[in-house]
Amino acid sequence: MKEALVVGAGATLGALTRWALTISLPLVLAVPFDGIHMVNALGCLAMGFLAPGKFWGTGFLGGFTTFSGVAIAAAQNSPLGAFALLAVYFVVCVGAWLLGDALRTRTRASA
Repeated sequence: MKEALVVGAGATLGALTRWALTISLPLVLAVPFDGIHMVNALGCLAMGFLAPGKFWGTGFLGGFTTFSGVAIAAAQNSPLGAFALLAVYFVVCVGAWLLGDALRTRTRASA
């Protein structure tokens, strides 16, 4: 039960942070775009760099990123558009995780 509460608390904070960023990013960057795409890539980068545990990884970053946002974006496209979107998401998010992991490895090696 304790683990579920830890993960749930992290997920709550992550989802609230995602909501705040998706609302504020278009205002800060002064361009209209869907902040969900940026949030998902940022979450993958953080997951690779931090290699976090239950609260920060499964909880916070799990709540911070969103698969449902990607699924909705894909469903609103043609089949070819949905495939392209999912392929780009896969490459960007896995690439972000790999970059974060490489940065973590390099940072620890130089310390």
